[in-house]
Amino acid sequence: VQLQASGGGLVQAGGSLRVSCATSGRTGNMYAVGWFRQAPGREREFVSAISWSGDNTYYSDSVKGRFTISKDSAKNLVFLRMASLEPEDTAVYYCAARFTSYLDYVYTRQDDYHYWGQGTLVTVSS
Repeated sequence: VQLQASGGGLVQAGGSLRVSCATSGRTGNMYAVGWFRQAPGREREFVSAISWSGDNTYYSDSVKGRFTISKDSAKNLVFLRMASLEPEDTAVYYCAARFTSYLDYVYTRQDDYHYWGQGTLVTVSS
């Protein structure tokens, strides 16, 4: 599976932005997707994940209530809508995928994922 993240950019604090993850390759198989981010000088961290079915989602405490993950299975796209952005959200955002046998399972650890996109930079100005 190949992943292409896009949609990053510069936004003011309090603003919104939607990043997208396009998947290609063996998309006929079931796969779960997660979003991670890496801020300058910090380790990459989990942000959000969505199950293959799209019925289950999970968020880190730092983004819960502000970010929303969704998917368009017909177009092989996964979205992360980010609202009420804060300067602390500035990071390179990566999407990742892994094949799964479970329709509704979400994965939150980096080691769970086998395929990674190149990342898209989100900068939130104060």
